[in-house]
Amino acid sequence: MTFQKILVALAGIALVAMAHQTYGWPGVAAALGAVMMWVMLHFTRLMTVLKRAANRPIGHVGSAVMFNAKLKRGVTLMHVIAITRSLGERLSPEGEEPERFRWTDSGGSAVSADFQGGKLVQWTLQRPPPDGETPAPDTATRPLHPAP
Repeated sequence: MTFQKILVALAGIALVAMAHQTYGWPGVAAALGAVMMWVMLHFTRLMTVLKRAANRPIGHVGSAVMFNAKLKRGVTLMHVIAITRSLGERLSPEGEEPERFRWTDSGGSAVSADFQGGKLVQWTLQRPPPDGETPAPDTATRPLHPAP
């Protein structure tokens, strides 16, 4: 469990405790209602992203170059799925870290992304060679930066 998840849980508990201290049981009911609304908003967003992704082919993106330009280090896999509106093609074995996924466009360009703990750590853009040339090795359009 990450520090952020623990902090969110502690903030929810503190909100309910402060509501009880200030307003009694009606305050607890209001605070629990607010916490449930927050949970339902996140659940609804998750379901909307997955519903959109379910209607598209796995590993397909409209433009791999534009997708590559939108990526930022540290975004979640759910955010990447929301950008592409498609589930990525899994390249790594199930349950192995880092998780590696690939999205390909109709022109043959592809973006491979590595996720460690559900967050994007690195990605590469592979473009097909022009006609008549030998294939070049994978080229990274974004150099890997050391973690801050």
